[in-house]
Amino acid sequence: MECINGKNVKTTGVTAQLTQTLIQDLITAAITARNKSYSPYSHYQVGAALLAGDGQIITGCNIENAAYGPTNCAERTAFFKAVSEGVREFRAIAIVGSPDGDELAQYAYPCGVCRQVMMEFCNPADFQIIVAKSKEDYRIMTLQELLPEGFGPENLK
Repeated sequence: MECINGKNVKTTGVTAQLTQTLIQDLITAAITARNKSYSPYSHYQVGAALLAGDGQIITGCNIENAAYGPTNCAERTAFFKAVSEGVREFRAIAIVGSPDGDELAQYAYPCGVCRQVMMEFCNPADFQIIVAKSKEDYRIMTLQELLPEGFGPENLK
């Protein structure tokens, strides 16, 4: 645990690159994106806010499908929106998720497929993943911590 602005936050030492205000802005944007979730089957609403290298924030929500396979996670929605607009550099992503309702009762970690998409576009040692229950209750880790020994573009060189 680390004390940031008087709040106890579980981190892994990667917060130096993100200000408290920016972290809270990302979490707020992820919460707003969660409200747009289309999740009539699982009723598990997820929102993500992706911080691009140039400072813009791209949001995404989970979008379910009756066939299940075509369902898209919030994190991938944000990445695909950004990449389709030419954005290729990313610093961090905030993710919030919980069953239907306003309360965020649990941390929503990215699934394996989302971690692999992040690996495609991000430096795993530097890219920061924020999972939050609120603007005050969150955890920050690197992609490398969540996907050790990940396979990415560097492996093909």
